Amino acid sequence: MRSTYAAMVDRMDQGIGRILAKLKELKVDRNTLVLFVSDNGACDEIVQPDWYDVPSKTRDGRTIKVGNNPAVMPGPDDVWQSYGVPWANVSDTPFRLYKHFVHEGGIASPLIASWPVAIKNTGTFTPQLAHVTDIMATCLDVAGASYPSSYRGHTLLPLEGRSLLPVFKGQTREEHPIFWEHEGNRAARLGKWKLVARYPGDWELYDMEADRTELNNLAAAHPEKVAELAALYGAWAKRCNVLPWEQVPPVRPHLAD
Repeated sequence: MRSTYAAMVDRMDQGIGRILAKLKELKVDRNTLVLFVSDNGACDEIVQPDWYDVPSKTRDGRTIKVGNNPAVMPGPDDVWQSYGVPWANVSDTPFRLYKHFVHEGGIASPLIASWPVAIKNTGTFTPQLAHVTDIMATCLDVAGASYPSSYRGHTLLPLEGRSLLPVFKGQTREEHPIFWEHEGNRAARLGKWKLVARYPGDWELYDMEADRTELNNLAAAHPEKVAELAALYGAWAKRCNVLPWEQVPPVRPHLAD
């Protein structure tokens, strides 16, 4: 399994290299912003033959072997296997849980930014917190574009993210809350404090500067911080139409084009 992943990373690395080489050939590499963000944690799901996205045949007509059968090695294009809980835990160590959940194992995603004409302090790390919603805001800011308030007659919600351009320039952004929700699992983060819950459990509170692995739940010790972050989460959920998981309809509504 690990050798298959290593091969995938190698092919990805070569592909990224070809893109960067083309930018250099076109002499636009120094003024091109490149953002690379990892996936959000390993997946613990067990692949099933009846999943909608699992084909029965390869492109040249061979039958695909589906399922986590130890006798069938992953890697070839006629084998569909998945990670499962044990490997997901290994991949996300030392963080808790994995994809689907919003503890750190399910949401931590390192970001690499390259933009030679603008990012002068290269090869360094920043501890400033960002969210995937910041990417749209960043691209708009860099391009000097504005975000529309409507599209094809539909009113659009304002951007939740904030531009990363100040970070690229070595400045410090003002702290602001960010939020997550996935199938009832929910979280809010402001500064060093993270409020998180695994559905249908209660809120947990962690000091992320002292306890990034989320092992020491401080909810009982800081009820005022729990209330503050829970209120921020509630306002965000209302603003962005995030329903409690038990209220999500079995068939999602469809907007006409």
